[in-house]
Amino acid sequence: MAYDFDLYVIGAGSGGVRSARFAAGFGAKVAVAESRYLGGTCVNVGCVPKKLLVYGAHFAEDFEQSAGFGWTLGEADFDWATLIANKDREINRLNGIYRNLLVNSGVTLHEGHAKLIDPHQVEINGQRYTAKHILIATGGWPQIPDIPGREHAISSNEAFFLKELPKRILVVGGGYIAVEFAGIFHGLGADTKLLYRGELFLRGFDGAVRKHLQEELTKRGLDLQFNADIERIEKQADGSLKVTLKDGRELATDCVFYATGRRPMLDNLGLENTAVKLDKRGFIEVDEQYQSAEPSILAIGDVIGRVQLTPVALAEGMAVARRLFKPEQYRPVDYNMIPTAVFSLPNIGTVGLTEEQAREAGHKVQIFESRFRPMKLTLTECQERTLMKLVVDADTDKVLGCHMVGPDAGEIVQGLAIALKAGATKRDFDETIGVHPTAAEEFVTMRTPVAG
Repeated sequence: MAYDFDLYVIGAGSGGVRSARFAAGFGAKVAVAESRYLGGTCVNVGCVPKKLLVYGAHFAEDFEQSAGFGWTLGEADFDWATLIANKDREINRLNGIYRNLLVNSGVTLHEGHAKLIDPHQVEINGQRYTAKHILIATGGWPQIPDIPGREHAISSNEAFFLKELPKRILVVGGGYIAVEFAGIFHGLGADTKLLYRGELFLRGFDGAVRKHLQEELTKRGLDLQFNADIERIEKQADGSLKVTLKDGRELATDCVFYATGRRPMLDNLGLENTAVKLDKRGFIEVDEQYQSAEPSILAIGDVIGRVQLTPVALAEGMAVARRLFKPEQYRPVDYNMIPTAVFSLPNIGTVGLTEEQAREAGHKVQIFESRFRPMKLTLTECQERTLMKLVVDADTDKVLGCHMVGPDAGEIVQGLAIALKAGATKRDFDETIGVHPTAAEEFVTMRTPVAG
């Protein structure tokens, strides 16, 4: 049968665009459908605008610390509307770049909501198209729990478009999105509380990293409330919100921001017209080659719920394009040693196994750890400390994990990720000459294990 397209991609986020562009470059006839915004979550309501807001939030500290270096500044004044307008302008620019990348690659762009009619056919804007392969890359969507008054809460989607900075805000959640936004709002001057129902945030990260960040955020005056969960939210006559916790306490705030998880975006996608199966968490079930239970339908990115990071979606999109249209270049995605950063204030950078994971996997470990006040702060009153940690296999000397909390942690750990991916040993680290004076050199000067 002759199809309209060799590949039809539903979702123009990072993974979908990467797959579409490269498939077209390999000679395939490709179309992409997008119902909201080009670039997906990351570009529009995720990593890109979030990091711009993180930069904005950091200036308050920079102004304060500048006095130690001889600067005298007038009174600083922050305008939320200016930051959001400038952020919007940059996102619009990036949307245009994504559009050009697709069109210049020879990809047909369909703007609207695409729905599966059968395993080889989609409908969009009243038109039907057939495709040999269909790739679902529709991403995730924030979830707000079903509690009384949930309509008064916002998610990360709305946070980027608030008309004004709330005077008081409750951020609910213990993952990286909650931690990052708590830092943003606190840094920009809002009275911020972070509520998490567990004992300590950032479950799954190294224990020392979690504890160190808790200490640093507390030093900065961020109100951390663990073992706390909301029972209901009530709007008051003056527009403020009354929040009742499950322990009976009541808190007054102007905004409740939920960052308690994301679900796969499968609404009205027509999956019932195919043999595609979902796993017990509601994500699309795929094999190692991203193929669903319906042979013609594939899925990648947040919608499959594996590693929900933009660079991972890019790698998966590339793998699909190569396997289908350039098999001689196909390489499976390696999910080991994926570096990641949390743009909290201070930042976290991490790659490889945590100490807890290494012990659980049966490794006999040596732990190297350093905590120090960064050189930049020595002329200031700021008492922030940086944490650096290496998890080493005591038998093979191989570095299993590398963790950092401190300025530019993500930038530093990216380079170290290459070393860990290449199988570097602690001896390799020890024999590497440091760049002086930098914080990063501490990773190659740690000599004495703190635990084994």
